[in-house]
Amino acid sequence: MSFTAPTQDQILAMRVCAGIEELASDERYGAATPDVVEAIAEGIGAFAAGEWAPLNRIGDTEGAHCKDGVVSSPAGYAEAYKAFVEQGWGSIAGPAAFGGQGLPFTLATCVLETLGAANMGFTLLPMLTVGAIEALDHHGSDAQKAMYLPNLISGAWSGTMNLTEPQAGSDVGALRSTAVPISDGPHAGKYRIAGTKIYITWGEHELAENVIHLVLARTPGAPAGSRGISLFIVPKYHVNADGSLGERNDLRAVSIEHKLGINVSPTCVMSYGDNAECIGELVGHENEGLKAMFTMMNSARINVGSQGVQIAERALQQARGYARDRIQSARAGSPDKNPVAIIEHPDVRRMILRMRALTEGSRALLYYTAGQVDRGLLGDKAAGARAELLVPLLKAWGTDVGCEVASLGIQIHGGMGFVEETGAAQHYRDARIAPIYEGTNGIQAADLVTRKLGMEQGGVLQALMADISAEMQDVPEVASLAKDSAAIAAWMASGDASLDDRLAGSVPFLTMCAVAVAGWQLARQARATGSAEKTAVTKVFNRTIVPEARGLGAAAMAGAALYYELESEALTG
Repeated sequence: MSFTAPTQDQILAMRVCAGIEELASDERYGAATPDVVEAIAEGIGAFAAGEWAPLNRIGDTEGAHCKDGVVSSPAGYAEAYKAFVEQGWGSIAGPAAFGGQGLPFTLATCVLETLGAANMGFTLLPMLTVGAIEALDHHGSDAQKAMYLPNLISGAWSGTMNLTEPQAGSDVGALRSTAVPISDGPHAGKYRIAGTKIYITWGEHELAENVIHLVLARTPGAPAGSRGISLFIVPKYHVNADGSLGERNDLRAVSIEHKLGINVSPTCVMSYGDNAECIGELVGHENEGLKAMFTMMNSARINVGSQGVQIAERALQQARGYARDRIQSARAGSPDKNPVAIIEHPDVRRMILRMRALTEGSRALLYYTAGQVDRGLLGDKAAGARAELLVPLLKAWGTDVGCEVASLGIQIHGGMGFVEETGAAQHYRDARIAPIYEGTNGIQAADLVTRKLGMEQGGVLQALMADISAEMQDVPEVASLAKDSAAIAAWMASGDASLDDRLAGSVPFLTMCAVAVAGWQLARQARATGSAEKTAVTKVFNRTIVPEARGLGAAAMAGAALYYELESEALTG
């Protein structure tokens, strides 16, 4: 099916939720004038519709293939990626000192959202590169930045994140990959890397000239667990002093996974140091790799939350078109017995409006988060702290939304949705990974009720909910949800709730908080536009989705004992 970028809703979200005009008043972001914002949103929409969307179906049906360590993509992908690089879409928020445009993160968020809605699996390629840029910009040496950032920012080179090993999934501290210092020879001062990494997104491909792997490994004598992890730059091709590419490094793709979805994205098993000659260089200091990797992961978690918005938008567009064109049955109770388009039937209309309310609500949360990130980068510490709090809300609820909206899209298609030829099933299959990678949604919820809930003794979350309550006095559904969320947060922070109690209630509590923020931001959009259309969508959100979230309060405070009344043997035997 065809794809049209949701440009006007994105511009509205950037203006109202991110406050892009206020950001542009700062000298650092002065170039982000309204005409530039509009040009970028419209330009990436045209590019995505013309170059990336047409490849989405072939990417799903053909997928990536690995033979003798060489990964190939379907026809058309190399040309589309080359056009992406040549037009500078990867450089939007890159540091100007290394060839980037230095524009707000909010605008880069718009670019990735549009590309991902057009072709989610393909967009993982530049998305991971963004994370590598963030990690090196924050933690790399001046020499490393000069060597790697220009080509990563342009997209000529791509970046990856290498954490997971067969025995070390979410428990990164259990990794066994090694990094041994080299004391002499041409690689003196660097390290020999050895180990196997799994689930490496776009770990091997031929679309970019080089692939820069960021690899977590242990140096000799490093402390056990996560305290003993270091981060290394491990390029596919060695980079000479003049920036040219040298010989291939001692690394290879052993295989790629056969997955439920995102089939065009090669999820690689990577082997480092088969011949004991895989060379990497340390980023920062030894045993501080997790801190550097978390910079990359934070960026990735925001962008994975965006993937929920992306796939929801694509599924909504397809379902909306089908509901408009599919003629079936007369409207119930109508004296006219002629069949009508299924969009006229109340339950189909309910599903379409729910899809739209969830999509626009999660988009509002996405751009509010992006705007807080930008303010944090400008030195606003309160906004930076709020952005940290929002990241798990966006990642978890945003990706849950993507799955629900994609599932509703199949439902609207009926039996045809379960048939691959319509393409509706692809959106559901593609969406399902997002609640899992970059920290499962359960891990996001655990992060919320442990580390994030404790920020400023609970003050960061309480201030957010107080802002929502104060501004939403005329929207009682959202104001009440914010007050409920604040009360549960206070209970979790008290001595009355154990750690197990907090963790047992973490997922419903996260959903409550995320829906409160999304409802707030949607209401702000409706006020700003006065649009009957936006107001109607916001009413659906407030009157159907917000009450569901309020109903999760009992589950959030149910406590852990409820889930341990049965012995493990009774559950697993």
